[in-house]
Amino acid sequence: MNQTVGRYRYDLATDEWWWSDEIYRIHGFEPGDVVPTTALILSHKHPDDLPSARQVPSEVAAATGQPFSSVHRIMDARGQERTLAVVGQGRRDPDTRRVVELVGYFIDVTAGIKAQANRAASSSIQAAAATRAPIEQAKGIIAFALGISSAEAFERMRSASNDTNVAVRDVARRIIELTSRQSAAADVIAVLSGPRAPEPPS
Repeated sequence: MNQTVGRYRYDLATDEWWWSDEIYRIHGFEPGDVVPTTALILSHKHPDDLPSARQVPSEVAAATGQPFSSVHRIMDARGQERTLAVVGQGRRDPDTRRVVELVGYFIDVTAGIKAQANRAASSSIQAAAATRAPIEQAKGIIAFALGISSAEAFERMRSASNDTNVAVRDVARRIIELTSRQSAAADVIAVLSGPRAPEPPS
């Protein structure tokens, strides 16, 4: 899966940024359209991510120069939401050994995040459909066997589920199993009328 990767440099003394062409485009600009600044970067942060984004990488890494990374969302200049991974580390002045610059990469991981979300949603839908299918099938069987509506058939299943402490989907599968063995309507009724919970003492 293609990911746009851009390089950056940040001068700690002057608060000046340098972006490669890719980072401009990640933010929805063409190279040279804007001057990259800390304020500009913060202005593009997703509103929900702003509280954590206020902690600018320079404040985190400048003291130690250690490698750092973060993942956050932005709203680009076209109003599109993107998810970025930012990695970098400090560069020290060879004479003073002080951290004078941060260097690293912006990586647009939007496509990967969306693909992962789509896979998760697809799995959830398939799982729901797998559960729903036998319930719908059983509703039809009950409605036909008892001469009632589909809504009434579901209520009978739900009532049986409550009375027997058995999940509706399992009641439905039991109904389908009986039908596959060509059981009589009386057997369907028996499932729906299964052992009821004892009445509380009066």
